[in-house]
Amino acid sequence: MYLIDTNIWLERLLDQERTEEVGRFLSGISSEFLFLTDFTLHSIGIALVRLGREEALLNFVQDAFIEGSVKIVSVTPDHIEKVVNAVKNYKLDFDDAYQYVSAEIYGLTIISFDADFI
Repeated sequence: MYLIDTNIWLERLLDQERTEEVGRFLSGISSEFLFLTDFTLHSIGIALVRLGREEALLNFVQDAFIEGSVKIVSVTPDHIEKVVNAVKNYKLDFDDAYQYVSAEIYGLTIISFDADFI
C-alpha cells in the first residue's frame, strides 16, 4: 500500500524527465494499492490549472479515481498536532509533514522523489 507523493504524479502528468520511470512503477501496481492525500489532489489541481492543463486534470481524476481504484486519504483536524510535530522534529515543510503523517496514520509507504523521503 503506497502513498504517492505529489511530485510523482506531476512527473508523469507533465511528462517530465522521470516520466518513464513513474509509468513503469504505476503500471506494475494495481491502483487499488495506491493512495494520495487530499492535499496532493488539490496541489495537482493548482499546478495543472496554473499551466492551463485543465483537461489533464480531468483525465487524471477520470483515470485514477473513476476508472481506477486510487484512494484519497486526509489528515483530520485532530491530527494536525502530529503534522506540526513532524515539522518540528524532522524539519519538514508543512506539505511533507502532511504526507508523512498521512502515511503513518494509514500504514502506507511513501513513494516520492522528494529528498526528505529518500
